[in-house]
Amino acid sequence: MLEEVERWLATRSWSVTDRPLHKILAAKQRTGQSVSVVLPALNEEETVGDIVAVIRHDLVERVPLVDEIVVVDSGSTDRTSEVAAAAGARVVHRDEILPRIPAVPGKGEVLWRSLLVTGGDIVCFIDADLREFSSDFVSGIVGPLLTDPGVDLVKGMYDRPLAGTAGQGGRVTELMARPLLNMHWPQLAGFVQPLGGEYAARRSLLEQLPFPVGYGVELGMLVDALHLVGLDALAQVDVGVRKHRHQDGQALGRMAAAIYRTAQLRLARGHLIRPTLTQFERGEDGFEPRTYSVDTEERPPMVEIAEYAERKVA
Repeated sequence: MLEEVERWLATRSWSVTDRPLHKILAAKQRTGQSVSVVLPALNEEETVGDIVAVIRHDLVERVPLVDEIVVVDSGSTDRTSEVAAAAGARVVHRDEILPRIPAVPGKGEVLWRSLLVTGGDIVCFIDADLREFSSDFVSGIVGPLLTDPGVDLVKGMYDRPLAGTAGQGGRVTELMARPLLNMHWPQLAGFVQPLGGEYAARRSLLEQLPFPVGYGVELGMLVDALHLVGLDALAQVDVGVRKHRHQDGQALGRMAAAIYRTAQLRLARGHLIRPTLTQFERGEDGFEPRTYSVDTEERPPMVEIAEYAERKVA
């Protein structure tokens, strides 16, 4: 491991217990910074309400750490919106944000648009499929941003059990993202969960970053932030255990392809010969091919969007 990464691990990797909640609150009151929590959601009625309720109870009503909880619904066909609103979130539908630019499917698209409907100086992203959720996920990753002005982005790190076995989650991380980072961006090799969906950052950083519209958003954001603000402005916090719904192998393959495409664009800003991925499923007559397009579109930094600039002036 690079000497720089070893030093970073010693100085920029923390536990949620390193910053007690009363110290985080004192820093928030002293600096006057506001905090937005964003949950991107697509058909998550089973879990989104519990997550919102825990954040609201622990970090809005019991202590005033979070200023707003926003669920951005990206086209759910279940009761995601109703459940989230009943739990205390403000629900915004993806297609209602920046209608001038037609929305495309993808998590990164939702995160990018969320910048237009939130006001926090610090924006905290939390996946909406987490089970047995703890508010430590929010306070843990927001804490360093409130207490340390030199930190701009904080990723959560955690165990990811799979089928009851510890350490087996994060398959795309281990098979795709970690090798890519170690080979091409070794400064980022110290991140335990580079693709994790729980992270927080200063708005002043997020608004300068391009957002891959799909599954490549986390890797792209990490790489771009490294180039923009440097390794010492990035950090990670151990928040325990993350339990969530696991994808099947083919879905993971599509995620891996999008992540590779995101990395490839940043390596050369070149073009794939064939930006598609063919997988196989057994049918009545044997294995049948299924071809999927790979996410290749990226949204520009939000500061380049006229509506965002007008909102800041207002």
